[in-house]
Amino acid sequence: MNLSLRNRVASSFIIANLVVLVLGFTVFYFLDSFKMQINDITQKSNKVSVLTDEISISTQHIFKLERSILKKSILTGSPDAEIVEKLISRCENLTSQLQQLESYYQDVEVKKIIAKMLGYIESLQLILSKASLFDRDSSSLSSIVDLIDKIQGSFMEFQDIYHLQNEEREDQFKQIYKQTKKNMMYTLIITFIGTILLGLVVPGKIALPFKKIKDAIRELQDCNFDVSIFYNQDDEIGEIASEMNKMILSFKKFEELRTDRISLEKRKFDALANMSRMKILVANANGELIYMNNHLYSLLKLQSDDVILKNISDTLVPDSIKEAYEVAIKRRSKIENAEIKVPHKKVDGEEEEGGEAIENDFEGYANVIPVRGKDSSLDYYLMVISDTVFA
Repeated sequence: MNLSLRNRVASSFIIANLVVLVLGFTVFYFLDSFKMQINDITQKSNKVSVLTDEISISTQHIFKLERSILKKSILTGSPDAEIVEKLISRCENLTSQLQQLESYYQDVEVKKIIAKMLGYIESLQLILSKASLFDRDSSSLSSIVDLIDKIQGSFMEFQDIYHLQNEEREDQFKQIYKQTKKNMMYTLIITFIGTILLGLVVPGKIALPFKKIKDAIRELQDCNFDVSIFYNQDDEIGEIASEMNKMILSFKKFEELRTDRISLEKRKFDALANMSRMKILVANANGELIYMNNHLYSLLKLQSDDVILKNISDTLVPDSIKEAYEVAIKRRSKIENAEIKVPHKKVDGEEEEGGEAIENDFEGYANVIPVRGKDSSLDYYLMVISDTVFA
């Protein structure tokens, strides 16, 4: 499926937003789950702690009431009925508290201890309700003391388990925190890796066509018109690539026409220069020779490979011609009737006539005419050499 550039960018933003939302909701879920677990454990722990304190207080009251009954029995021979009623009421409260405490526990051992305490309290209530207690029944008093001691002993067993469970609860808190931290870390790592992958893939998909266009433009800057942009998707970039390919094709045709025109003009200039009896030479602003007609080649006894596209100072061109060019290029001005001398170049096997040496093959005059360009670096200097003074 081909998506437009706009749709691809929009899709990238949507995916990025979805990743952020998923990450946010996932982190929120873990934090909320952690909070719920801690709240559940804390609420239960607080309720059990309050009930445990209440049971502890009730147990202490029962113990005090037991001491009051024993003291009263020793002094008067019979317990105080009001104290007995208080003890019965306290036992009922303790029974209610233990039953409520039992509802918070699933542990079998704790349930056994609570059931044992409830049994002791029930037996204590039964003994306290007997009328014989008020008739100096020493065995009943002994049973009361024994049952209350057992209730206290059972409660101490429960407290031992309670303190141990508190330590286990602390470990449970740490374990929940560690697991939540681990889950969040995994989520962040997965999200980070996914974000990196998206960051590598999505921008690459969007930027690749632009890179192709940039490479093609660089080739065009180097005057290489044998390039094209291959892009097979029907979107905004595809339209740009298609139009650029058309433009490159137009540039290529124009360059071919320009090359043909320049070649034609060079042939015309070469034909005209060779038809003239004068010696003609052309150099650019850097002093490189770019043209020399046949008359001058013949006079200087040089080949095109010896001079063309070489700096005039590095060639075997006579010094008088070099000096005239250097002055013209340095001043960027016309030079008129500069004296030119072409020393005689002796050929192997050549004999001097009449025993006299020939000093110069040619003596004449040269005009250097600058052809201005848009920039000084584009200037050309045309030298015309004649054996007579230019008028």
